[in-house]
Amino acid sequence: MVVCVPVTVDGAVDHSWGRARRVAVAEVTGGGVASWEEFDVGWDVLHDSDGEGRHHARLARFLLDHQVEAVAAGHMGAPMEHMLGKMGLKVVLGASGDAREAALAAMSPPPE
Repeated sequence: MVVCVPVTVDGAVDHSWGRARRVAVAEVTGGGVASWEEFDVGWDVLHDSDGEGRHHARLARFLLDHQVEAVAAGHMGAPMEHMLGKMGLKVVLGASGDAREAALAAMSPPPE
């Protein structure tokens, strides 16, 4: 599963998804993190530059280009969560701490 997580420079889950400065794209398997690549996306600066629709499209294009299947984040706005759901992505909120561990946790089935 390919998971995208907002990250800080020290490898923790960043506090925001839609305003992330940097994200990691990880391929996770039952055995752990198979690959990990970080990108400086600048969504923190771009968020307010040209409207919500364009910003959502920018994030959607990034996710599609990187074949992301799930997003793990601390929080995100309801419109963003709705958009990701319409894209068929799994959204895991409440992520914190080590970003690699958050990516692995995104593979877990949701609690019942």
